[in-house]
Amino acid sequence: VQLVESGGGLVQPGGSLRLSCAASGFTFSRYAMRWYRQAPGKERELVAHIPTGGGGTYYLGSVKGRFTISRDNAKNMVYLQMNSLKPEDTALYYCARITSLGTHDYWGQGTQVTVSS
Repeated sequence: VQLVESGGGLVQPGGSLRLSCAASGFTFSRYAMRWYRQAPGKERELVAHIPTGGGGTYYLGSVKGRFTISRDNAKNMVYLQMNSLKPEDTALYYCARITSLGTHDYWGQGTQVTVSS
C-alpha cells in the first residue's frame, strides 16, 4: 500500500490549492479515504472524509464551504480542493486509507501547505 500526496506549497491568504493523493497497492474503490492535517504544536485533525462511492462527505467545521474532497476511482486518486485559504490552514496535510471499522491504517508522507502573505 502506498499513498503519495502532492500539490502543497506557499499561497497567500485567499488563495487556492488542490492537493492530490495517488493510491496504489490496493483496491482503491473499496476504501473510504480521508485528509488530515497537523500544524506545529497542535494535534492532528480530520479535515475531510469521502466514502467509497463519493457521496456522504464530511468536513471539519472550519473548512466547510471552502474545501472540497473528491475521488476518482478509475485513477486511484483522492483530491482536496482548498479555496479561500487562511493562515490557520497552514499545516502538513496527509491522506489516509480508512478501514471498514472506520479507522485509518495507512498514511502518506504528507504535503506542506503554508498560507502567508
